[in-house]
Amino acid sequence: MSELQVLVVEDEQLIAEAHAEYVRRVPGFALAGVAHGGGEALRFVRDHVVDLVLLDFNLPDLHGLEVCRRLRGAGAPCDVIAVTSNRDLAAVRSAVSLGVVQYLLKPFPFSALRDKLERYAEYRAQLGGTSEVAAQSELDRAFASLRGSPTASLPAGCSAETLEVVARHVQGRAGGVSAAEVGEACGISRVTARRYLEHLTDSGVLVRRQRHGGGGRPEIEYGWKPNR
Repeated sequence: MSELQVLVVEDEQLIAEAHAEYVRRVPGFALAGVAHGGGEALRFVRDHVVDLVLLDFNLPDLHGLEVCRRLRGAGAPCDVIAVTSNRDLAAVRSAVSLGVVQYLLKPFPFSALRDKLERYAEYRAQLGGTSEVAAQSELDRAFASLRGSPTASLPAGCSAETLEVVARHVQGRAGGVSAAEVGEACGISRVTARRYLEHLTDSGVLVRRQRHGGGGRPEIEYGWKPNR
């Protein structure tokens, strides 16, 4: 089977580059291109072969849901994986109704996207051999392939609940916070807090900087990335 062509749609340059590199690292997939807005994405799909769109929903010109509507209205044969920090259930239901095959919440590491792409490739392989399915069980197996691993999006030993607590705490602070401060506020150790903070930083949600002042050793602090 030829490589599946993926279009990355993300308005933030650094995150777009990171997601593009993630796609390149997964066997069986190729980066078709990168678009930084909804209109650009629609034009790209119109003029190029695209199997899958990795679509950020918070775009500067069109919301991701509107991009999906226009793709469906134009009869585009590509599938969509939604990439968003929006946890609103109404948005999730709307995305599903528009044919979004996977929903990937920011922030996420490479392992989370790799899991989604590998399962999507399995789904395509199971439905791509013939023009008709032989039985209900064949359909069931294909759609079951799209169900991702619940633990793939986080490093080993981390939980989504604690990640949410840490992220909310940092977001609610006007200035930067240290791992020790986050650990004390969230009821976890400084070492554990640093693991979550580094994960959020590597995922493009937080920024890491050196805290100045005081007579002790320089300390690393973490802050919410602007425009997130």
